[in-house]
Amino acid sequence: MCGLAGILNLAPGPPPVEDELATLIAPLRHRGPDDTGVRAEREVGLAHARLSIVDVEGGRQPIGNEDGSVWVVFNGEIYNHVELRRELAAQGHRFTTRSDTEVIVHAYEQHGLAFVQHFNGQFAVALWDRARRRLVLARDRVGVRPLFYTQAAGRLLFASEIKALFQVSSVPRALDRRALADIFCFWSPLEPRSSFEGIHQVPPGHILTVDLASGGGSRAPTQAHTQTLSRFWDWTFPDDGPGDGGGIEDRADELRAVLADAVRLRLRADVPVGAYLSGGLDSSVIAALVKAETQTPLRTFSVEFDDAELDESHHQQAMVRHLGTDHTAIRCSRRDIGRAFPTTVWHAETTLLRTAPTPLLLLARAVRDARYKVVLTGEGADEVFGGYDLFKEAQVRRFWARRPDSRLRPSILQRLYPYLAASPAAAPAFAQSFFGHGLSAPDDPFFGHRPRWTTTRRTWRFFSDDTRAGLADYDPEAQLRGQLPADIARWAPLSREQYIEGHTLLSGYLLSAQGDRVALASSVEGRFPFLDHRVMELASRLPVLHKLMGLKEKHLLKRATADLVPAAIRRRPKQPYRAPDSGSFFHDGRPLDYVADLLSPRRLADAGYFDPPAVARLMDKCRAGRAIGFVDNMAFVGVLSTMLLDEMMIRRGAPLAETDAAC
Repeated sequence: MCGLAGILNLAPGPPPVEDELATLIAPLRHRGPDDTGVRAEREVGLAHARLSIVDVEGGRQPIGNEDGSVWVVFNGEIYNHVELRRELAAQGHRFTTRSDTEVIVHAYEQHGLAFVQHFNGQFAVALWDRARRRLVLARDRVGVRPLFYTQAAGRLLFASEIKALFQVSSVPRALDRRALADIFCFWSPLEPRSSFEGIHQVPPGHILTVDLASGGGSRAPTQAHTQTLSRFWDWTFPDDGPGDGGGIEDRADELRAVLADAVRLRLRADVPVGAYLSGGLDSSVIAALVKAETQTPLRTFSVEFDDAELDESHHQQAMVRHLGTDHTAIRCSRRDIGRAFPTTVWHAETTLLRTAPTPLLLLARAVRDARYKVVLTGEGADEVFGGYDLFKEAQVRRFWARRPDSRLRPSILQRLYPYLAASPAAAPAFAQSFFGHGLSAPDDPFFGHRPRWTTTRRTWRFFSDDTRAGLADYDPEAQLRGQLPADIARWAPLSREQYIEGHTLLSGYLLSAQGDRVALASSVEGRFPFLDHRVMELASRLPVLHKLMGLKEKHLLKRATADLVPAAIRRRPKQPYRAPDSGSFFHDGRPLDYVADLLSPRRLADAGYFDPPAVARLMDKCRAGRAIGFVDNMAFVGVLSTMLLDEMMIRRGAPLAETDAAC
């Protein structure tokens, strides 16, 4: 895993030079501490920070082709590079390294812009084709690896993280209030928007090509160019129906084979590979498949909590004993979360509504301390195989919508939250207001998400008058609706909900704030077998009942992997990963120093995003330990993380030291 950055001149001006490229890549050394490389040409400059995993000695970047007409910098892994190398060599391409990066160069030579279709991997690619005067920016199918870009002073700037772009003085630093509106609804900005004005991200499964006009060059008074953003992959579903042919046993065998191969490919590395164990089904299955694919002892890692409602260490240890792994667990306290939260926000580069990324940031440090660079994890299984409570809620709510006056039907929702001390379905009045929202429109693609989005959007009441006025003509849901596939209405309801979850929470939050950003903060690469596009495409063709059977999630996945994990793990109710929220920022009734400073009325008014009196009331509630609801906790963490972004990314240009996060 690595960091990349670069410059493309869009107007006449001096060519990029190595010193400015070195400045651009310097903030990304946490992504690639093992090496740096730059290449400067008349119109383009490429920079790279390397985390050496494949071809440790020979895979330095940028890497070019035989005649130096095509150059690449790359963040990620092409897992099927061995097979692709063999095919390309047979077609006459000559290789000088064993790296997967060089495969990208020759795949582009062979296939043009269709080169990404041949990759099984997670990647952000920046490729310069000198002969065509073309820059290609490409991002993997589901958005595992980030890639941002902006224009300033006649140049296109691009990088793995926004903080690299801010090294250029002509790039303005300002939060995007529409992105705030998106986050305080969906938990993430709607792509291609980022959290900062004027800075965009290449959406998952897309290629951005920038073609400079032929001839002219830097001597021309203008530099004409065209930018084209095109999709090369999307997670689509068939029309509502019985799914593809074949019995459940055949499908289970097929899934087991594809998933095992996804794990096999993701074990390709010239460094040791470990695995995360959360205590749930998904990470347990991946760890068991890793164990079956390798002869070396398996190293596993997990997070434990003091709060019994959040802690899954009992289940983690059961899996450790079952597999006989060499296990490391870190115990994460509320004080740990409060201290490290600013660092989390610095790396996430976005407003957060949960503290859950912070324990994973600390876990990645433990992985790195153990001298591991790569871990396999279970992310994606809930989206791909229908594991979330949201999907089950929607199924019950559709059943309820057929008899909206029924008192019995909504009571089924009480079966969904055995891990919560205070179930949101336990109080009939609350259940009616929360789960009953949107009940009259069961065919709306947003039906399953409506209750949660409505709840999250209640945090808008903490926006300042100026912020709300600036959002008067903006509706995040309308924006998202305009991005949905034309045929989504023909899909099964579960398929619609999976697609929306995959294009909001998965790509915009889980794979970013809880994935790439917190792992790479410690130079650790996460790999996600459930997000192998072959696994996703197989799952999309399954009948709904093979994913969600009644209120039993991941039916086929459990059947296909029944022999890998103990029955107690396979049968335990789904428990989502959570961490202590607002209580992490107060000790003995006192806020942490940085919290008191950033949430002071003076500082809030100066920033202008939020209403100081409303935040003061929320602060008092959290200080007293009375913020037990989802809205209060989301609002507090969201306000605080936004103010941290303002302080660190806009004003300081540097993170807060964790030692400063004291009482």
